[in-house]
Amino acid sequence: MNDCIFCKIARKEIPKEFTYEDEDVMVFPDIHPSKPIHLLIVPKKHIEDFSHVDDPKLMQKIWQTVQTMIQKMGLTGKGVRIVINAQGAQIVPHLHIHLMGPLGHAVKD
Repeated sequence: MNDCIFCKIARKEIPKEFTYEDEDVMVFPDIHPSKPIHLLIVPKKHIEDFSHVDDPKLMQKIWQTVQTMIQKMGLTGKGVRIVINAQGAQIVPHLHIHLMGPLGHAVKD
């Protein structure tokens, strides 16, 4: 999609420093963080909404990236929030996952 800000970031039309990037997924800080760590995990392929996901391997890769970012950012055991807005609730109509933390309390095993 030509007007999508996340697609422009993926195409390098808008400069962005990535926390993580590979051929399918990009991760970068939210511009309006609600927690000390607030990352967006975004597929590079334009998928408008969670209900439009048709590639289970891509979804698996996105979830693996979420788990990797929890570890990389030192959030293990510190409480995280993982959010997907959908069906018109998202500000940018491109599938993305919010990873936020720490939530201020320890999680006990």
